Amino acid sequence: MKNRFSGLMSLAALALLMICSPILSAEETAAAVVPTVNKGDTAWMIVATVLVILMVVPGLALFYGGMVRAKNMLSVLMQIFVIFAMMAILWALYGYSIAFTEGNAFFGGFSKVFLKGITPDSMAATFSKGAYVPEFIYVAFQLTFAAITPALIIGAFAERVKFSAVLLFMFIWFTFSYLPMAHMVWYWAGPDAYTDAKAAEAAGATAGFIFQKGALDFAGGTVVHINAGIAGLIGCLMIGKRIGFGKESLAPHSVTMTMIGASLLWVGWFGFNVGSNLEANGLAALVFVNTLLASAAATLSWMAAEWLMRGKPSMLGGASGAVAGLVAITPACGWAGPMGSIVLGLVVGAVCFWGVTGLKAKMGYDDSLDAFGVHGIGGIIGAIGTGIVASPDLGGTGVWDYVANGVGQFSMTTQVTSQLWGVGVCIVWTSIVSYLAFKLVDVVIGLRVPAEVEREGLDICEHGESAYHS
Repeated sequence: MKNRFSGLMSLAALALLMICSPILSAEETAAAVVPTVNKGDTAWMIVATVLVILMVVPGLALFYGGMVRAKNMLSVLMQIFVIFAMMAILWALYGYSIAFTEGNAFFGGFSKVFLKGITPDSMAATFSKGAYVPEFIYVAFQLTFAAITPALIIGAFAERVKFSAVLLFMFIWFTFSYLPMAHMVWYWAGPDAYTDAKAAEAAGATAGFIFQKGALDFAGGTVVHINAGIAGLIGCLMIGKRIGFGKESLAPHSVTMTMIGASLLWVGWFGFNVGSNLEANGLAALVFVNTLLASAAATLSWMAAEWLMRGKPSMLGGASGAVAGLVAITPACGWAGPMGSIVLGLVVGAVCFWGVTGLKAKMGYDDSLDAFGVHGIGGIIGAIGTGIVASPDLGGTGVWDYVANGVGQFSMTTQVTSQLWGVGVCIVWTSIVSYLAFKLVDVVIGLRVPAEVEREGLDICEHGESAYHS
């Protein structure tokens, strides 16, 4: 009898649980999403972070190093190597806090300076409700972006600037251009804050300025490429042309090194773009495919344009085309479809070829390694193009509505307008900061090496060593 009574009580309890469960579940879901850290996501983010480090040292170093003359090879390697190390420390000291804590629309706060309060148990939001990664790996991943962006700038004025001037400029520019742009574009409260329309409005008000304008930048079209490209253009205009520019050969000393560097950039870029998804899921797979196809299309497009205009396709052109495609797909990689990515690559390859040949010749500036021609122009095309290829009608994903928990209505005109906000603010902001930073450095220590140093080469005169021995 006792066992039978116990059985009846168990059945009654189960029935009651089944009746009440939907109500309790709905209330609990509405109240909060329990944050969880997935080991697969974490493992992928560690790998992605390593891949972005590969992009900088040795990828970018060899890509740029091969394009300068032999007498300046080590100077380029040294600048990129030390910039990476310097930015890593600045990021930990105050960079992460200013970029990724709540402050105002342009700057974050100081609540996490020296990485204060971050522990192995701290979590950073992803783009899915309830899904998080350890904050330390998010810090490290974003550190690599903060490190590669200033390093890109040196391509515009390679072979003629003092090493000390480069470091001082990068310190100023990182603080007043990179960090505010990162905050303006990428800082938000995270998806779990968007529980209803009222909560979404409150959360949106704490986001960065460009984020509030609705601009999409999945992995750094504005923050990284336009930001660095425009800074490079301002630099090469203010510093002036290399001795012998337009009169003597300034050809790359090793296109082989440049090809190796471009290949490392291409491989590392999968960490750059796919890692920006913060999760190892289906969207990450789409980002991977988009990154691969856009770069391949741009390689072919640049090669075809060069073949048509100059009669011969070059390895330097092929490598430059691949990087241009990677630049353009960076802001769009999480919203475009595969066919949209191919079209974006085809467009940017041809346009950037014109940018580094026709436009540069017409304007007469000496953008040594085409930092503006590839990153500036490619970044602008990619950022604006994102507003087009994101359209579901063109195979894009559309934009996720976190309140409705589904894809929202998409207006291409509205989205392109938002993208133009991002591009415009980035160009104006970095132009002003870069101009003032270059001016300040020139007054304090001087920007350019003496003419005799430039003729002899920066390797021996600035660093006391040579890349090659005869």
